[in-house]
Amino acid sequence: MIRVLLLSLAVFSSAVFAQYPVKPVRMIVTYPPGGGADAMARLLAPRMSEGLGQPVVVENRPGASGTIGAEIVARAAADGYTLLFDASAHGVNPSLYPKLPYEPRSAFAAVSLVVLFPNVLVVNPAFQAKSVEEFVALVRAQPGKVAYASSGSGSAQHLAAVLFCQGARLDMIHVPYKGGGPALTDVIGGQVPVYFANMASGLPHVKAGRLRALGVTGTKRSAAAPELPALAETLPGYEVYEWNAVFAPAGTPAAILGRLHAELAKALAEKESRERIAALGGEIAALPPAETAQWVRAQMDKWAGVVRSAGIKLD
Repeated sequence: MIRVLLLSLAVFSSAVFAQYPVKPVRMIVTYPPGGGADAMARLLAPRMSEGLGQPVVVENRPGASGTIGAEIVARAAADGYTLLFDASAHGVNPSLYPKLPYEPRSAFAAVSLVVLFPNVLVVNPAFQAKSVEEFVALVRAQPGKVAYASSGSGSAQHLAAVLFCQGARLDMIHVPYKGGGPALTDVIGGQVPVYFANMASGLPHVKAGRLRALGVTGTKRSAAAPELPALAETLPGYEVYEWNAVFAPAGTPAAILGRLHAELAKALAEKESRERIAALGGEIAALPPAETAQWVRAQMDKWAGVVRSAGIKLD
């Protein structure tokens, strides 16, 4: 009797999965309209809609470094109709927030890593260093005197600088700002000489001569600026990416996760998607669910160590 019941449930579940989706899918973006995560979500959602045969509706729920939107998805039904489009803070928040309204390592099922964005180390043109090697030598000769800007304590830019300083044995002054825009403005103006900028926002100023770029934070050179070395060429093992990934509530059936990943991968493979992402300095990384989950866990472990060793606290 039990075997018959289990078989009946399996047949019923398979039929439900085969019909998925039968209604619109919500994609919760954890940042405001106009930002990088929002732009990626709105690039991919219409293309996913075509493949799924149902609208994929982008809904912005910003706040608390992404935790407000993440909580909505963590509490949603595990049926594939509510997705989370998040950014690299997803891997850092567990170390910065002692009490999150969800369990970060078990509340979500990974759908797909989407894109990786290296940062770019930029300096004010008046800064003497013209290469990564010169930068390291100059800062090392002036411990505790050279400052770097960030978009806030615990931000991707802050963590990129901390990790580099730890690896290169540098002692620098952290100047946090309330956002990347004000930080970039003051580096251009010369108030603070150094910044690990977002590629999309930093490279236009480099090309205009308002900033000097020294290197990128990915493991290899970026196609958007191939003339710039990877910082790993000077500091082996150094790697920092800002990234976007899609998640579903924990317990979402593997068949649905696989379907969603397949549609995301197809959307990312389209010519317009590839060109838009490349123009922003991004690298497509359409990892399947299991590999995405492994990547996210590794990011959480990595940044937990950095946050702990550096004693980073939120502003």
